[in-house]
Order: sequence, then C-alpha cells, then structure tokens
Amino acid sequence: MTAQPSASPVDAHRQKLRAVGVEIAELTSADIADYVELVSSAYRGEGSKQGWTTEADLLGGQRLDGPMAEDMLAEADSQILLARDEQGRAVASVYVREPENGAAYLGVLAVSPLGQGKGVGSALIGLAEAWVAEHWGATSMRMSVISKREELIAYYERRGYSRTGEVEPFPYGDERFGLPKVDDLEFVLLSKPLG
Repeated sequence: MTAQPSASPVDAHRQKLRAVGVEIAELTSADIADYVELVSSAYRGEGSKQGWTTEADLLGGQRLDGPMAEDMLAEADSQILLARDEQGRAVASVYVREPENGAAYLGVLAVSPLGQGKGVGSALIGLAEAWVAEHWGATSMRMSVISKREELIAYYERRGYSRTGEVEPFPYGDERFGLPKVDDLEFVLLSKPLG
C-alpha cells in the first residue's frame, strides 16, 4: 500500500476556501478590472458601508485604480491572490510581498461586503501566511492598518497579530490613496510569527 502524500499548508487552505465556495488563483492582467472593483467595494464609497471593513468615513476618493493595480501586478517581489465564487465573481483578494529579514508583508486584504462574515477573510489570511512561508521561506508577516480602524486591528489581533509599537505617516497630499476626511491618520504596524 502506497502512502498518499500529505497536502501542503497552502493546499489545505485552498481546500478550506473551496468548502465555502471560492477558488483561488494568482491575479493576471485579465483580472485587473474585477480586482479594482472588488477593492473599491470593500473599502470606499457608499457600497462599502454594507460591510464592516469600510474606510468611507475616514477617506473619500479611490482606494485603487487600474494603473495602480497594474503596477502592483508588475512588482517582481509580490503576489496578488484572487478568490472567485462559483459564479466567477471576484469576492476576495490579498496582496503579499516577499520577506525582508524574514518578514513578509500582507496588504490590501479585500472581501466583498456581500461576502463578509462567512470566514473567507480569515481563510484567505491563513492561505497568505502559508503561501509566503512555503514560497518565500517567510518566518513572520507584517501589515499596516490605519490606527483609527480599531475594529479591524482587533480582528487581526484575534488572528495572532500584535502591535509592534511602530507607526507610519499617512500619505497626505497623494490623492492616489484617497481623500482624507480627518487630519490625524497614521498607520500602526502589526506583526505575527509564522510556523
């Protein structure tokens, strides 16, 4: 009797996502329009207020546009994973960047407001963590979150992330990242050991 090889952690997380009705693939240029629409729906505008990840009360304007997404896709040191539901709709995504000193970066986690509360975001975070460890040998994951997003920070803390004590300034004056509605935005850095 031949032993079956065990599934890798990435495969196990893909299976969890399949169980909730989504398939994961690496973003391609053909996905850009869907990706921009997904990220916008999760973070900005009136539609984003249907979900709890909205930034619409803090920032107006765009969260991401086609040229910015194309630039992200062209980065040699990053990957964007896109989840589509059984009807082919883009419902979630996550951006990861190769490690520096063992620490990979997680950003632009987006789940469609209509898909929130079903475990897709948590499963996608787990996949991203497994992906950077398996593909790049990352030993930890870092991220930055707007400090006023206490509910979102608490969500990440429940998934093992901790505040590092570091902060970064918000890029005021760069409208590519949105139009601030308040004048005291900054990012807090979070980190989680992997493995």
